[in-house]
Amino acid sequence: MAARVLNVNVGVLGHIDSGKTALARALSTTGSTAAFDRAPQSRARGITLDLGFSCLRTALPPQLGPGPGELQFTLVDCPGHASLIRTIIGGAQIIDLMMLVIDVTKGMQTQSAECLVIGQIACQKMVVVLNKIDLLPEGKRQSAIEKMTKKMQKTLENTKFSGCPIVAVAAKPGGPEAPESENPLGVSELIEVLKSQAYLPSRDPSGHFLMAVDHCFSIKGQGTVMTGTILSGSVSLGDNVEIPALKVTKKVKSMQMFHTPVTYAMQGDRVGVCVTQFDPKLLERGLICTPDSLHTIHAAIISLKKIQYFRGALQTKAKFHITVGHETVMGRVMFFSPAPANFNDEIQENVFDFEKDYLYQEEYLSKDSVSSEENKENDQAGEVQLPKQQWALLEFEKPVTCPKLCLVIGSKLDTDIHANTCRLAFHGVLLQGMEDKNYTETFLPKLKVYKQKHKEGQVERVMDDYSVIGRSLFKKETNIQIFVGLKVKLSTGEDGIIDGGFGQSGKFKIRIPDGLKPDTKMMLTAASKKKSKGGKGDVTKEDESSKNDSALPVTISLIFKRYVFDTQKKMIQS
Repeated sequence: MAARVLNVNVGVLGHIDSGKTALARALSTTGSTAAFDRAPQSRARGITLDLGFSCLRTALPPQLGPGPGELQFTLVDCPGHASLIRTIIGGAQIIDLMMLVIDVTKGMQTQSAECLVIGQIACQKMVVVLNKIDLLPEGKRQSAIEKMTKKMQKTLENTKFSGCPIVAVAAKPGGPEAPESENPLGVSELIEVLKSQAYLPSRDPSGHFLMAVDHCFSIKGQGTVMTGTILSGSVSLGDNVEIPALKVTKKVKSMQMFHTPVTYAMQGDRVGVCVTQFDPKLLERGLICTPDSLHTIHAAIISLKKIQYFRGALQTKAKFHITVGHETVMGRVMFFSPAPANFNDEIQENVFDFEKDYLYQEEYLSKDSVSSEENKENDQAGEVQLPKQQWALLEFEKPVTCPKLCLVIGSKLDTDIHANTCRLAFHGVLLQGMEDKNYTETFLPKLKVYKQKHKEGQVERVMDDYSVIGRSLFKKETNIQIFVGLKVKLSTGEDGIIDGGFGQSGKFKIRIPDGLKPDTKMMLTAASKKKSKGGKGDVTKEDESSKNDSALPVTISLIFKRYVFDTQKKMIQS
């Protein structure tokens, strides 16, 4: 029986020019097809433009089980280019362990911080590599490494990677131009640290097959090979696979893992899948899957969290770059939260309840956001109450193909890449996709997101013990008929019901079923008497004086809610 090979995907991330590719090259023994900057523009500029893959094989360490076997680290060399952060996010979904490469002479830089954020979202373990120690003068080298190590420990203190290993290396002493004979420093120590950090990633061969393809090329006489990493499920020789972006299905003719033919591969494996009669130019990168298992969606409901390093508010109606599956598209967001009474409800993982009511928010609620009116009301103690969970409706500018429950990241990739700010704004999980192009008519009315409305007016005068005339609640042109039957409350405590319009100027009649209190009646009668002295026939004067009259303190309060996606715009009172 062949010795087992355990595959662990290691993401090599960091700021541009921190030496990631050199480190991957120093570590690896076998290059896979996509490895080491295959793009001509990348070679010319000496920077990685696409996810490069290569691998390093070593004996299975004791913590990973008994018996002979090999541990294969697949090194995913992610680009450090700001404009290519989309690629990193695409790669983050397949990473088990992350190496954050830091140029020891520069420390944390903008993109290193963004890589750290991606790591926190998508990865469980991390090793920090301080590279280019050969650039430090030998006499001061040790103290400079110790100083940077302390600095990095401090940076990582409040992240989930607190206390992670930090290793100092020189992957390519003398820089890119140096002769190959120069031996790297610290790389064998790094391999030992990687082995100590390796764990059995949870792999599951069940479920639909889904693979992230990062490279596609043809081999004469064989067919077209798609290489990538299996995100879920498994694949065998002879299986049909679909390329959903092109709506094409092909049969798997042969498969290889790092130049070794195989008949089966499962979640977490890097594999090359060969199919026939398919033009490789049609698919540079993307997804392949079990036929009909992915959906193409125009909008989605996600549960989300703001990324703490993102400066500024997340506003409803704003546009973000949304990375979902392997695609990044522009999308508009609308944030919503539980109804205020349910702010403390336990978080619902991976499901969305369409039976519940949700409160529309002008922006994502966080400690630094301006709390909504509803929160101010809930908030007597001065402490802003935040919901345990928040959601967003994403509407994409063009449809995206992705698996259900996939990772979603929202970013502002158009921000100046030299500005020292994190461009990643939020991350979340896709809970419900909308496949129908006409989702605004067919789907959104099921989503019960409401806005709370609060209108105030004043009592103009008393008609009798059970009715008053109100004003200033509606504009002159408002159709008061649609408000008939809604409940109102007077500032003196009485409950009333809107009975209908009164005259042409937006005034209205309120019925008080339990009758006016004697005090209220007295107060209002006194106020009307005062007013009527201003000349009986002169309505305009009466209106003017009533506007300025501070002896009319009785206000009318109308509170109702309206569902954002209700086509009939009904007003609802609890």
